[in-house]
Amino acid sequence: MARKYSKTASADVERVMKKRKAGTLKSGRSGKKVTSRKQAIAIGLSEARAEGKKVPKKAAKKTAKKKKAAKKRKAKK
Repeated sequence: MARKYSKTASADVERVMKKRKAGTLKSGRSGKKVTSRKQAIAIGLSEARAEGKKVPKKAAKKTAKKKKAAKKRKAKK
């Protein structure tokens, strides 16, 4: 089975996580300090994607059709 993420993409995420732990990681436009682990990982993956490294596409948001079906199931209960 092939790797989903390249080794260099993993290295990028690792670098960003170290920056977060050191307290020097800043978010994009606002420049605020990042404290969230999830946000730090997202930044690392985003940078890796921008550099053209092997990283899966972002997860798609729930479509209206899926939301409607979930609402129906909930209403049945």
